[in-house]
Amino acid sequence: MQLWVGLGNPGPQYAMHRHNVGFMALDAIAAVYGFSPPRKQFQGWTQEGRVGTAKLLLLKPATFMNESGRAIRAAMDFYKLGPGDVTIFHDELDLAPFKVKVKTGGGAAGHNGLRSADQHIGPDFRRVRIGIGHPGHKDRVTGYVLGNYAKDEIEDLTDMLGAIAAEATWLAAGDDARFMNEVALRLQR
Repeated sequence: MQLWVGLGNPGPQYAMHRHNVGFMALDAIAAVYGFSPPRKQFQGWTQEGRVGTAKLLLLKPATFMNESGRAIRAAMDFYKLGPGDVTIFHDELDLAPFKVKVKTGGGAAGHNGLRSADQHIGPDFRRVRIGIGHPGHKDRVTGYVLGNYAKDEIEDLTDMLGAIAAEATWLAAGDDARFMNEVALRLQR
């Protein structure tokens, strides 16, 4: 069993925020692979299914970003999982918009959802970093991250989410390099 977590804030008013792109990625994966309907569990919403041969639990914490780690820890404890079984999908200011990179371990880089995960499970989980770009000045970060994607970004957002879902079998199989490569190739077209 792998636990894939999307970071975001619950509620329709946050649905299209850049900060919620982790939620969006999980929704795309669940739709493409026919996951179970969402159910309230572990202080969030879960969906079960398979990607390739891997059995997955998708988790969208309902704790708001700053407390995401509590929900992740609850799911890990229930299924007796370690940090190596966890993949967290999150927005990344330090990546160009719609770029996707994967790494294991690292710091929170000011991301409150990652900081909460680090506090509750340690830093040794896999991260799918979804680029949102930087607004240019640190004083503009909060408004930018908590702002909706612009209308002219929706097509690129849709293409990126589709590529993440389409190539998720590589991620489920543990081939992070192939996942990143295949996603990048899809987005070049």
